[in-house]
Amino acid sequence: MESFPITWVREQFPALRLSVDRVPAIFLDGPGGTQVPEFVIRAVSDYYRTSNSNLGGRFLTSQNTMDIVERARAALAEFLNAKHTEEIVFGQNMTSLTFCLSRVLAKSWAPTAEVIVTSLDHDANISPWRLAAAEKNITVKTWQFRKETCSLDLEDLRMLISNRTALIAVTLASNAVGSLVDIQSLGKLAKQVGAKVFVDAVHFAPHGKIDVQTLGCDFLACSAYKFFGPHIGVFWAHQEWLTQTQNFKVRPASDQPPGKWETGTQSFESIAGTLAALDYLRNLANRTSATTSLDAAMDSVRRYELGLSERFLASLARNRRVKVYGISDPKQVARRTPTFALRVEGVHPDVAAEKLGKRGIFVWSGHFYAVDLIERLGLSDQGGVIRVGFVHYNTVEEVDRILEALKEL
Repeated sequence: MESFPITWVREQFPALRLSVDRVPAIFLDGPGGTQVPEFVIRAVSDYYRTSNSNLGGRFLTSQNTMDIVERARAALAEFLNAKHTEEIVFGQNMTSLTFCLSRVLAKSWAPTAEVIVTSLDHDANISPWRLAAAEKNITVKTWQFRKETCSLDLEDLRMLISNRTALIAVTLASNAVGSLVDIQSLGKLAKQVGAKVFVDAVHFAPHGKIDVQTLGCDFLACSAYKFFGPHIGVFWAHQEWLTQTQNFKVRPASDQPPGKWETGTQSFESIAGTLAALDYLRNLANRTSATTSLDAAMDSVRRYELGLSERFLASLARNRRVKVYGISDPKQVARRTPTFALRVEGVHPDVAAEKLGKRGIFVWSGHFYAVDLIERLGLSDQGGVIRVGFVHYNTVEEVDRILEALKEL
C-alpha cells in the first residue's frame, strides 16, 4: 500500500475535506454511491457552459455533445473491454435498464422456459426477472447463497440449471456483504444448456477490472455513480444481439445500436461526468504504472483495497462484540470486495449508524435492497446490518478509526 498515491487521490475529492464537529469526516458509504473527483465536477459544469444541447443539430454545441458522447462510449468500451463502442448503451440507471431488458428478453422465452436468480443479489437484479417471468407464467428458481460465507457455490447451481434455463441473473459482487461470484465458470455452465447470463456489476465496478470477454456473459450493467461519476446507468451486450433484437422505442428512433436502445434524451451532462471519472482513473494509472490504461488503474485500486480489507478483518477479529456476515478470514480477502456487513451486539444497526455518524463516520444501515439476503440471514425484523464500505480514497488511518469507534459503541 506504500506505493499507492493516496495523498494525491484524496486531493482530487473535495468532499473529503468535510468535517463533523471539527473532526474530519470518513466516507465509508461508498457502496451506496461514491464521492466524485474535481475532474467530474468541472466536466459537468463545463458541459453546461460550452456544450449544452441535444444531438442531431448542425451547430457547435450539438456537435460538442456528440463528441462527448462518442468519447465516453469509447472510454466505457475500454473500461469493460467491449469489442465495439456501439455495444455501450446509456440509461437512467441500472434498475431501469434491467427492467427494459427483462421485457425484451421475455418476448422470446418459451412457455417451458425457466429463469434463475440468486438470493445474494440487489433486488434490481431479482424483481425485474420475477415480474417478467410472472407475465409469461414461467418458473423462477433461486440460487441460494451458503450462509456460512454468504457466497454462491457452483455445485448448488448445477442442481438448478437445465436445458429449460433461459437466463441466469447474477451479481458480480454482493452490494451487502461483498462476496465475489465466479462468473467465468458460471458462464461455461450456462453455455452448455444455451442459457444467457446477465451480470449486475454495479457494486464491483469501483473495486477492480471488468472484462466482459473473460467473464463470458451475455449482458452486463453498471452505474457510473458507483465508480466516482454522476448518476447514470450503463448497459453492455454483444453488438450482434443489440442489432438483431427488437426493442421498445418511438418510431423515428434509430434502428441501429446503440440509438435503438437509448430511449428519449439522455443525461448528456452525466455522460460528460462519466467520461471525466474515467479520465481521473487514467491519471491515477499514470501515477501507479506510468501508463494511462484503465486496466492498470483498476489493478492498482484492487491491490490497495485488498490491504485495507486485510487490516480491517484482522483487527475486527479481536472485537468479540462485532459479528461479520460473509467472508471474514483476512487470508481470503481476494474473494470479496472491501464491503462489510456487521452487527454490534446489543446495538440496533440504525442506532449504531447514527452514533457513528455523529462522530463523522458515515456508514449505511438496513438492507440496501439486498432484501432476500437479509431475510435469509434472519435479520429482516432486526434492522438488517451496518454496512462499512471502503474505496480507494480511504486510508489506513480511517480503517483504524472505524475499528476504534466500533469498540466504543
